[in-house]
Amino acid sequence: MYLYEKLSIAIVDDELSKDTPGGHAMHELIRKMNDIEVNVTEWKSFESALSGIIRLPELDAVIVDWDPLLVENRNLAQKLILNIRSRNHEIPIFLSIRPDVLMTIPLEIERIISENFWILEDTRDFIAGRVEAAARRYRNRLLPPFFEALVNFADDFEYSWHTPGHTGGTAFLKSPAGRIFYNFFGEQLFRSDLSISVGELGSLLDHSGAIGAGERFAAKVFGADRTYYVTNGTSTANKIIFMACAVEGDVVLIDRNCHKSLEHSTILTGARPVWMIPVRNHLGIIGPIRKDQMKAETIRKKISECPLVPDKSAAPVYAVVTNSTYDGICYNAVEVEQLLGKIVPRLHFDEAWYAYARFNPMYKDRHGMRDGARDPDAPTVFASQSTHKLLAAISQASMVHVKEGREPIEHNRFNESFMMHTSTSPSYAIIASCDVSAKMMDGPMGKALTDESIMEAVTFRTTMARIRRKIMSDNTKDWWFEMWQPDEVTNPATGKRINFADAPVELLAREPSCWVLHPGENWHGFGNIDEGYAMLDPIKVTILTPGVERDGSLSPWGIPAALLVKYLDCEGIINEKSGDYSILFLFSLGITKGKWGTLTTRFFSFKTLYDENAMLEDVFPDLVEKYPGVYKGKSLPRLAAEMHEFKRDSRQLQLLDEAFSALPEPVMTPAEAYSHLVKNKVERVSLEQSQGRIMAGGIVPYPPGIPLIMGGERAGLINEPVLAYLKTLQDFDNQFPGFEHDIHGIENENGVYRMYCIKD
Repeated sequence: MYLYEKLSIAIVDDELSKDTPGGHAMHELIRKMNDIEVNVTEWKSFESALSGIIRLPELDAVIVDWDPLLVENRNLAQKLILNIRSRNHEIPIFLSIRPDVLMTIPLEIERIISENFWILEDTRDFIAGRVEAAARRYRNRLLPPFFEALVNFADDFEYSWHTPGHTGGTAFLKSPAGRIFYNFFGEQLFRSDLSISVGELGSLLDHSGAIGAGERFAAKVFGADRTYYVTNGTSTANKIIFMACAVEGDVVLIDRNCHKSLEHSTILTGARPVWMIPVRNHLGIIGPIRKDQMKAETIRKKISECPLVPDKSAAPVYAVVTNSTYDGICYNAVEVEQLLGKIVPRLHFDEAWYAYARFNPMYKDRHGMRDGARDPDAPTVFASQSTHKLLAAISQASMVHVKEGREPIEHNRFNESFMMHTSTSPSYAIIASCDVSAKMMDGPMGKALTDESIMEAVTFRTTMARIRRKIMSDNTKDWWFEMWQPDEVTNPATGKRINFADAPVELLAREPSCWVLHPGENWHGFGNIDEGYAMLDPIKVTILTPGVERDGSLSPWGIPAALLVKYLDCEGIINEKSGDYSILFLFSLGITKGKWGTLTTRFFSFKTLYDENAMLEDVFPDLVEKYPGVYKGKSLPRLAAEMHEFKRDSRQLQLLDEAFSALPEPVMTPAEAYSHLVKNKVERVSLEQSQGRIMAGGIVPYPPGIPLIMGGERAGLINEPVLAYLKTLQDFDNQFPGFEHDIHGIENENGVYRMYCIKD
């Protein structure tokens, strides 16, 4: 295991390449280190160390030569030490320095180094021992509570007489398929796949032992009063919070831009949803819920007009807001809390895509678990976060964070809801990944990692903007992809407006004001949005394909996003989600320059294929082979034109906006509608047959999984927004096979959309 592997240190000293007493002594130290089984990486120049040493997370200690005579080296050594400390407060840093020049060490460096020694005075055995001991202490402190306990338990090689039945993986070795499975994942996965019977590790259900210690550590890191590890994703985390806050008949305020799991929560609880409607723009991109939707008088009016709420004076018990939205719009959480906190005692930020926000000043005041004094009358705040989505964790790893307010839910009461949704056989690997993710974000590393993501995203954005400007300036009739981002930004230092393509990446990467949505700006398309209320998250990057004007009308020509998505998929590049003319890419912690450089190259390749009128046989051979009658003999531009014309003639984008902007008529609660489904008091019908009928379940286009219509709501007529929009999707799927839409609650049977409606 890692704790017992060889230690690894780095030595940065230009004398390693010189025939000097210091160089000879340092080489002797390296030999001593090797004798005690310490791996040594040698850096013979500060320039190379600056670019490479912070990319070695396996290091356990660093030795830096401090030369008072060479000012350039001394300055580089200082920069190197500061760079290391900007990412890691704990790794031991030793200075190799003559005793008579100790006063040349600046105070800011003196404060952050661990020790110093003189290579020509202290014995090499002594120095090697000091460094080895410090490195060992550092490594022993590296692991977070649960993962450390899991590592230690796996190292004991205990005989297992409990579940799971593969007992450390040995069962898989008894069959050919099992052996391949075992070899693919490796021994450590199976040795650490344990049972709740292992008392040494504690219990996820009662938050005891090492698991409880890990959750308490995560709470400190994420700024919560309490944190809970969830091993079935934020879909389950949302249900845990919802069911701890609301019961049958309660009024709850829900962002209509909510995940399907919150729809399921209304079914499980029997709560009565009152919806807050977010805005959408000309591209179908989801914006924020306007502030006036959250005001007390507006909420009271919504409740009084809601047919599902018999008691018009009922007070809502809970509210949930999606932050950030799936397209990267972040709220001013302080304002949201002030508005909704006057109405509800408990506020839930669904931050599934936003777990990194606390760790970078870019997102100050725009997330639930923020620092600072709180109003004693503030609501209890929950944040559900998909740790696996944009931090580093295994799929399904999630966390619930709690900041207690005026009506707290004590741990023991909240835990009843937690246990209701948590397996008694949780994945210890998922739990450990939550633990490690918290450790990775602790201290300066959290900011360093998020800084890198933001910088990569910003660099990609400016690169794409400059390419577009260059192409369009050379030939105004040419084309390139646009970015959904501000046209200009303001430099706070000078007050001057700068074209986005010309803005320094350092400014864009550190200044939140560059990303704030201002009222009336046509790039975002959300109209008179409240000043300072919403911000675009720079790491959620939306590419726009040609086809939509900023007034919402379709251009004379266009390239629907589905074509670019399919091309990228064929090239092994998978985006997060797409709309009609937009594609979202997430710049998570794992993004590198190589990844987005390849993406840019593929954009150029697609443009070349389009401009050269490439045939579909060459671009999408599998598609042509599967549907020759539809695609054989067509070019890429022709298919793009046909798709674009379909969207224009069918008014698909306008219908999308209308369908999501106006609420269908609610007739019964989602729970009542679901009861009809369970008792088979439903029938599967076509779109035409569903006119005026009550939906038995939600109709939820994916991605990202936002309800178009909820169970218990009336569908309307075929020429009204909801069914008319679904009809355009059905017709599109039939005309362009291979580009079908994914809609939960809809089954496509031989080209006919069918859904469950409640029997009349």
